[in-house]
Amino acid sequence: MKITSLLSRRVAALAVAIAAITVAALFLWDYYMNAPWTRDGRVCADIVRLAPDVSGPVSGVLVQDNQSVKKGDMLFRVDPARFLLALRQSEAALADATSALILAQRELARNRPMEGRWVSHQQLDQLTTAVTRCEAVVRRAEADRDVARLNLERSEVRSPVNGYVTNFSLREGNYVTSGQPVMAIVDEDSYYVAGYFEETKLPRIRLGDRVTVRLMGAGSRIVGHVAGIAAGIEDRDRADSSRLLANVNPTFSWVRLPQRVPVRVSIDDAPGGPTRLVAGQTATVIVSAR
Repeated sequence: MKITSLLSRRVAALAVAIAAITVAALFLWDYYMNAPWTRDGRVCADIVRLAPDVSGPVSGVLVQDNQSVKKGDMLFRVDPARFLLALRQSEAALADATSALILAQRELARNRPMEGRWVSHQQLDQLTTAVTRCEAVVRRAEADRDVARLNLERSEVRSPVNGYVTNFSLREGNYVTSGQPVMAIVDEDSYYVAGYFEETKLPRIRLGDRVTVRLMGAGSRIVGHVAGIAAGIEDRDRADSSRLLANVNPTFSWVRLPQRVPVRVSIDDAPGGPTRLVAGQTATVIVSAR
């Protein structure tokens, strides 16, 4: 009796242990294979590739690499001498055109009462046309002045966003060309996290789901929510041929790895204190149901 009872207890304990191990194994399998989490995450931000709107030598640099800047802060200055001269020249041209317009208007005003008696209709039409032409010249001169004034204002390059100057090496005396980027600014108001999830985990991810982000090497956590799921990724096994026909890779691997799909995470609560977000940081992204 005692031996049978002891054996029964051992069998029951073994069964309980096997059941617990089975449950734990199933849980771990589900967690690692299907649960919506990934170690393949990145901190991202919008990068402003700043280029001057006018060309010329740099006469002053007011920022340094990795410096924090605010929207509207002046970053560097292009030598304004040429633009000042252009503005003065355009203002002189506008004054000349305005004088010609005033003279044409006075001539028309003097001859209009004499139309039909001492002044022919043809002469009056010519005077009217002259006034119209002078008005057009004045408008063109005003536009040239405004362009010259704008160029002078644009010789002072200012930050369009709040952020951080990065990879900056511009120095006074360098020649900059209009439209050619010379510096990059990381927009500090645009940080988000991109999680690259296996396609097998997408069914458990919904828009608005709560997300916890753990940065590599940082103890603090970032709290956010799912803001979007990519609508498409590149098909590496297909390309267009020279005749615009589908060129599909004929080889097929029996072991098919799940594709990675980007999921955008908006940050609701950024870490404070010494932790600072850096675009490109590695992160673990864990999605929880709402």
